[in-house]
Amino acid sequence: MDTYATVAPQLSGSSATGSPAVSSDSPGTATSSVSATSDARLGQQAAPPSVPAACLACRGKHLKCDGNTPCSRCTSSNSECLYVPSRRGYKGPRRGTAHNPNKRHASSSPPYVGAEDAATACPMMLGHGGVPIAVPSLAGFNPGIVLPEQSPVSYTAASPMTNVPLYRNSFAPAMDPNALALTTTTTPAAQVVAAPPPVQPPVPTLAERCFDAFYHFFHAGHPFVLPKEPLIRLREEGSTPNLNVLMAAMKYIGSLYVDAGPAKATYFDEAVRLCYQPGTPKDGFLIQALLLLIIGLDGQCDQGRARELLADCERYAIEIDLNKRNFATIHGRGNPVLEESWRRTWWDLYVCDGMIAGVHRITKFLLYDIQADVGLPCEEQQYLTGRIPQTFYMEDFDDQTFSDEEVDFSSFTYRIAAMRNMGRMMRMPPVMFPDDAAIDRVQSLFTNWRMHLPDGKRDDLTRNCQLDEMMFQAHFITHACTIMLHQPLSQLDTSPVAAVNSCAPHRPVPSGDNFNLHTRHTLTSASEISKMITQAVPVTRHTHFFTCVITLSSIVHLSRWALYFVDDEDHLRQQVRLNIGALHKLSRVWKAADTAWGQVKGVAQDIYRQKKAQQISPAFWVGFTQEQMISSINADEGIMSEFTNVGGVGPVNAVGVLGPGKG
Repeated sequence: MDTYATVAPQLSGSSATGSPAVSSDSPGTATSSVSATSDARLGQQAAPPSVPAACLACRGKHLKCDGNTPCSRCTSSNSECLYVPSRRGYKGPRRGTAHNPNKRHASSSPPYVGAEDAATACPMMLGHGGVPIAVPSLAGFNPGIVLPEQSPVSYTAASPMTNVPLYRNSFAPAMDPNALALTTTTTPAAQVVAAPPPVQPPVPTLAERCFDAFYHFFHAGHPFVLPKEPLIRLREEGSTPNLNVLMAAMKYIGSLYVDAGPAKATYFDEAVRLCYQPGTPKDGFLIQALLLLIIGLDGQCDQGRARELLADCERYAIEIDLNKRNFATIHGRGNPVLEESWRRTWWDLYVCDGMIAGVHRITKFLLYDIQADVGLPCEEQQYLTGRIPQTFYMEDFDDQTFSDEEVDFSSFTYRIAAMRNMGRMMRMPPVMFPDDAAIDRVQSLFTNWRMHLPDGKRDDLTRNCQLDEMMFQAHFITHACTIMLHQPLSQLDTSPVAAVNSCAPHRPVPSGDNFNLHTRHTLTSASEISKMITQAVPVTRHTHFFTCVITLSSIVHLSRWALYFVDDEDHLRQQVRLNIGALHKLSRVWKAADTAWGQVKGVAQDIYRQKKAQQISPAFWVGFTQEQMISSINADEGIMSEFTNVGGVGPVNAVGVLGPGKG
């Protein structure tokens, strides 16, 4: 029948008439005695005991099961009888018991193995028929998930038995299929919400990319514009009329570092139009915009137009008193970072004016003769974080040797001092003899600058081993000044390098029989410049003025390489490789570097061919062993292959040249 089987209780030692129970003192009757309180229930039929669980076949057909193994229905239908244990009433693991991973708990169901399959059954199998439960994933279980093309009702309904085997997952947590089905059926369909897709950040516009590229590539080399966050806040306030002029110039500079296409020219034209349109007030932001355009034009080989804008920028700066001490206070709006930006604007204009005058040898470094009492800039990290310290002045810097007060001056200050030494050298009267006392006086400026550097400023690294771009520029300015001072009096014939004139006109220097002191100064500074290329930072992060400094170093190296016999020629050729590789890298951003790269590489090829022609003569190999001859020829072939390939040399990485075809 379709009801659960019931078993009638058998009460030993009791009668239908309700006679008292036999005393418990009587031997053999203790197990059949009942208490007096149970007399009232005598004669009433006891409730049938509940079946712990129904087999899967009965549950799948929604029929009652008698709980036997096998049950009567499976026996009559000759089907396999399987049970899934119930966890109702489970209170969790016992407290205080040690965890044994090999112990099977009572609530776990051992895998069912039929007698006929005992020899071949897999120990991971629970049975041979499918069960209407969902197997939880390893990442967790969400009872509100609805599978595609399946409603919550159809998802929880029992499926017919199949022959798909069910395996025990030893990695998944134990789940009660009854509780699982109950949870999914009681979850309203309206509450089932799919997880939202991840939010994708908006694609930046070209203008935004140029703005970010300005700070990523350029700002460290000329850090006079406000740091990124303060500038954005100032733009959001909307109370600065000329800020849009500065932003246009920043976009132009940033476009040089990204694939901007025709937008490059558009940004430049817009910036120039805004700078010179009627009604544009002359203020510090206009000076900053013009200075950015001057640097960009000079790096793109438009030096004539750069000089025109430089003349206007210098005139405007003096008209608005940017060179006066109180300008930063009056126009700083009580913001220490903005006040620092105005001080840096004057001094960066001063440095760029000297750079253009020194490397191109056309202008006269006008600002060197302008009286200025502007405060000295602070360290870069202080500027970027807004922690502006006490301001010092140039008289404090000049008196530091003779005062008892110890003051830590910034790297920007030593950059200004190096450029001031260049101005003093450019004001030196013409020198006619190698032992002129004027040369010693200027050289003492360079030597004193190096000698009195603090320990933390002697190299180009900060305390965190990061590149100090301001000290980097200060050092290469001093090396360039040393070459410009001593090269005319050295014995390095410059006629083989007359074609290298992209930065400055060729300066003829006659050759001599012996190297004098001026030649030694020149060669040492040229080697130091090449060594600076090996700094662990991409060369494109440096100011574009480094292009002309590298070119100046290359002229010295090539002049020496053109000599008939050179000591340590292999090292000299490696320095030429470094310079050519750095110029090639810089040429990806700056057109001036591309011109210099082509000229230096062309002269290097000519010198190499001349060297090869000399090797035809037997007199060239006098004193060489056969091994040395073979090594020299192989080295020359490798150098020539690098000079003649498309890139000139292998690409320069963070620490120099990798070699042809690498990187």
